Amino acid sequence: MGKLCVNQLKEECEVKKDLNLLLRISDELSKIEMNLDEVIKLLQEQLKADTIMISVLNRKKEIIYVEGSYGMENKDLSNITYKPGEGVIGNVIQTGNMVVVPCISECKGFINKIGLPYKINNLDVSFLCIPLKEKEEIIGALSIHKVYHGQPNFNDNIQLLTIVGSMLARAVRRRQKNHEALDELRKENSLLKQAITERIFKGIVGNSSKLNEVFSLIQSVAPTQTTVLIRGESGVGKELIADAIHYNSKRSKKPFIKVNCAALPDNLIESELFGYEKGAFTGANTQRIGRFEAADGGTIFLDEFGDIPMSTQVKLLRVLQERQIERIGGNKSIKVDVRIICATNKDLEKMITENTFREDLYYRINVFPIYTPPLRDRLHDIPTLVNYFIDKFNKQNSRHVKRITASAIDSLMVYHWPGNIRELENCIERCCILATDDVIHSYNLPPTIQNALSSKTEHQGTLEIILEKLEKQIIHDTLISTKGNLTKAATVLGITERMMGLRIKKYEIDPKRFKTSGNQNTDN
Repeated sequence: MGKLCVNQLKEECEVKKDLNLLLRISDELSKIEMNLDEVIKLLQEQLKADTIMISVLNRKKEIIYVEGSYGMENKDLSNITYKPGEGVIGNVIQTGNMVVVPCISECKGFINKIGLPYKINNLDVSFLCIPLKEKEEIIGALSIHKVYHGQPNFNDNIQLLTIVGSMLARAVRRRQKNHEALDELRKENSLLKQAITERIFKGIVGNSSKLNEVFSLIQSVAPTQTTVLIRGESGVGKELIADAIHYNSKRSKKPFIKVNCAALPDNLIESELFGYEKGAFTGANTQRIGRFEAADGGTIFLDEFGDIPMSTQVKLLRVLQERQIERIGGNKSIKVDVRIICATNKDLEKMITENTFREDLYYRINVFPIYTPPLRDRLHDIPTLVNYFIDKFNKQNSRHVKRITASAIDSLMVYHWPGNIRELENCIERCCILATDDVIHSYNLPPTIQNALSSKTEHQGTLEIILEKLEKQIIHDTLISTKGNLTKAATVLGITERMMGLRIKKYEIDPKRFKTSGNQNTDN
């Protein structure tokens, strides 16, 4: 009789503890800023569990992630996910049925992604998992991992977990909706960023790290009035960068005048740039304004700037410094409010040493240099560019090319592209015309690309090409960090100065550019 009373008192005590727990959990869940970790901690103290975990189903992504836990503070659970039906937790969420595993070391369905111990102090560990439901919809699971000393009795724990689970379900549902809404916002944000990028960088296609550096520089300089010098080989898209800078500046609705300096004869370039007065020379029957006046309030783009003759360079100094011009045959200074963007594929530093380019003019235009990488240094952009050009020429030439074969892409990837993007564009236009089955094959490519010798792949295996490009990029990155200091760069890379000098010569790298261009990548 005495033993019966003791057992009854124990049961009453446990019931009282459970009721106190449920009241405390209810209070916590009713708070506006509900703390799920506090609820889990209260439950752990009552059940004396080793670990507790709340898992939630993301209905749109069809993945199960860990929302809250206890006893796994030293584990990174952010990347732990399950699929419905995967493991014990996935099975509970998929079926809606509770699962009790008396001994996890003997359960084949216990996949243990988190890495829980199968035994604690040489004692078997059990695992209990119940579904979290709201209005018959399964939204997650509540699970505990616990050592049962002696003969396991799960009934009391299951009953308490079921009650707590029903209380938690509504709060977990709120979190589920919040996560789904956050995912949707991130998706919309990504699409918005993509749309903005396409608008800002219209026609500039690719997502390589080098091109992303260029995008970042454009975004930084476009809103300013700063003079920009765009450098890079012929055909890399320097004009597109100038377009992006102008059309995303405050001058976007003002004139944008483009001048190809290489296309103008030396005796005409001044009259084109600065204009002339009536009677200034034979044939000057009327007054004519120059390109700088035409660009007043907007932007002037001086392409092939390195081809401007020395006599004209002197006059450009005044324009850059004072924003004033004089027409040929005139004696009146004319103020012009114009932003200047220059572009060149010439080695201006070398031209200065050869006295073919003025050093003072160089420092006037080299305010904000942007280096455009050649296509051979951004090979991973080729598939994206190819798709872009296929779509372009399908529309332009009423073609219906659907794709390009893997072998053709491989041929494009190993070619050295001396003509850069312009050459690739011409190549794809030709292929679109020759494609007879709406597919571009390797035999549609120009002979220069198909020929191993012309593409420099006869004696240079693909592995060697990749290794050389990697070595060149590492040297570039190191020179950027050391600001062109060869001695420091050699020390960082763990090679001798002589070895560094040989590689500089091999890859035709000019360390001076890294000194003048700050943190930009200005390789040849």
